Amino acid sequence: MSNAPLLQVRNLHTSFFTDAGEVRAVNGISYNLDRGKVLGIVGESGSGKSVSAYSVMRILTDTGRVTAGEVLFKGENILEYTPQQMQEFRGSRISMIFQDPMTCLNPVFTVGSQLREAIRIHTDRTKDQIQARALEMLQLVGVNEPEKRLKQYPHELSGGMRQRVMIAMALACEPDILIADEPTTALDVTIQAQILELMLDLQREMGMSIIMITHDMGVIAQICDEVIVMYAGGVCERGTADAIFYHPMHEYTRGLMRSIPDMSDDEKKRLIPITGTPIDLLHMPPGCPFAPRCDRAMKICLQEKPREYWVGRDHLSACWMNVKNGACYEERPAEGTVEVEEA
Repeated sequence: MSNAPLLQVRNLHTSFFTDAGEVRAVNGISYNLDRGKVLGIVGESGSGKSVSAYSVMRILTDTGRVTAGEVLFKGENILEYTPQQMQEFRGSRISMIFQDPMTCLNPVFTVGSQLREAIRIHTDRTKDQIQARALEMLQLVGVNEPEKRLKQYPHELSGGMRQRVMIAMALACEPDILIADEPTTALDVTIQAQILELMLDLQREMGMSIIMITHDMGVIAQICDEVIVMYAGGVCERGTADAIFYHPMHEYTRGLMRSIPDMSDDEKKRLIPITGTPIDLLHMPPGCPFAPRCDRAMKICLQEKPREYWVGRDHLSACWMNVKNGACYEERPAEGTVEVEEA
């Protein structure tokens, strides 16, 4: 089996063209997704997480367009696929779970009709085989009384049940990649834990890769192998989950970490919010986009955008503070030769 990444996103740029001007929602992000791995993409609302996924799936709105870059699936650039090729590709090779199942499930069709349609479009199963597969998928995702649920409408199911149906639809054709766009946002903590555990179980059972998009650092810590931190449409830090959580090397990542309550500490502490407001994507600054909100911003931060430097063997960060502190490397350091301390 080839060691090449299953999915390669290279220098992806996506813009929305509005009456006010060009909104550069994704600004040159790149990443690899290996087979059987879980990649987390984290950032606040408006950072470009979801748009990057919609670009990969090619489901942007009419005003959106990928302006540069490549998306390689097993070496083929899917941005060059015809609409017919993409229709066949979506569902069978890559599927997506959206964050609000109530708006993604059609309210005028039963759960069964929508689930069967997904299977019918992407497979050559007979009618009886499609029905059996629909029941099998509902059972697989833990839906009780699957025969009854197939006859019900989305509004008759709870939020957690609807999300399970969405997962069943996404996995019905056994895709190689599952993109989960904040799949637990609208769910309570108990149901959220069940959904995440279910996704991990299915990932191990089916051997698929997952891109988990969220603003919840707790979700990232629980299930992800690698993490990308996005801000203003770009990648500000990336690395293994351990590297990001134990040695954050970008001021934005540190701000995200400071906003998480520490449940292990008995002492009551105030959470420290990230001050300011997100950058205006219509008028991107020449320097680091996080500089206007950064307490440690230097003159160069406002004037020149930093590139990604190695700050550990499996850890990259785009922050001028690492250059100032001498904590960065031009090339990936050899294993065991670097210990990065948080500045």
